[in-house]
Amino acid sequence: MSETKRVAFVVNPNSGSKRGVDIIALISKNLSDKTPYDILVWEHANNFEYIRQQITSGKYSIVVAVGGDGTVNAVAKNLINTGIALGIIPRGSGNGLARSLGIPMNTMEAIKRIESGTIRTIDNGLINGKAFFCTAGIGFDAQIGSLFAGNKKRGLYSYVQISIKQFFSYKPKEYTIQLNDDTIKIKAFLLTFANAGQYGNDFYIAPEAKMDDGLLHLVILKPINLLSVCYLIVKVLSRKAHQSKNILTFTSKNIKVKNSATIAIHFDGEPDQIENEIEVSINPASLKVLC
Repeated sequence: MSETKRVAFVVNPNSGSKRGVDIIALISKNLSDKTPYDILVWEHANNFEYIRQQITSGKYSIVVAVGGDGTVNAVAKNLINTGIALGIIPRGSGNGLARSLGIPMNTMEAIKRIESGTIRTIDNGLINGKAFFCTAGIGFDAQIGSLFAGNKKRGLYSYVQISIKQFFSYKPKEYTIQLNDDTIKIKAFLLTFANAGQYGNDFYIAPEAKMDDGLLHLVILKPINLLSVCYLIVKVLSRKAHQSKNILTFTSKNIKVKNSATIAIHFDGEPDQIENEIEVSINPASLKVLC
């Protein structure tokens, strides 16, 4: 890590499955005296304004998101094009961006990386002007994300349970997609817009995606049966999803999607609702990250 004014740790105490761990004490214990820092606790999920004011005040050259993918997204979107570097101490269920950047999942090792890591620059995606950094999507995964967000139990096991239950009732949707001067009309189980290769938990839906190439990968998962799901999971875990007969993959800088109704969507796993017409674009070389 280069010379810094101060480091801000944005701590989400309600994130992920490690809520009982005293993360503030761990930061104090594992960070050397050479690094000046402040702890900013994000107490209320719907009130980020105080945190935003602090991290963009000019006092900090590195801001560390301490939490899951939602916390990372909330912090990172305020650091776009500021020159302030994003650090991550992953404490969520998926930790997609942290894994993609090679940040350790071990909390103590991740804290030490704040001082030993290097800074690189990555792109971010935008959907109707709203930022994502790893993956965003509509369809089945967005519905699962919405149900998972409201579930009291966290972790991969809970996510898989919800997914299996919903698989048998979810109906694929019709989409009209415009990209690279082509129009595609298709029924799909889900659409994923990937700046990085994985959702999280090393589930690589777009293994060829790179975070610094100025391109987005559009992954279209065609309607599938239970047998195809088992085959697909093997491909995803072995980073060969793009070779699956059930998947179509395209690269583009701009993508437009139309659907007949308001769309359930996720941004880095965080659920939302969005208009039935969306425009997806890439914002190149927009964010510095410490990894």
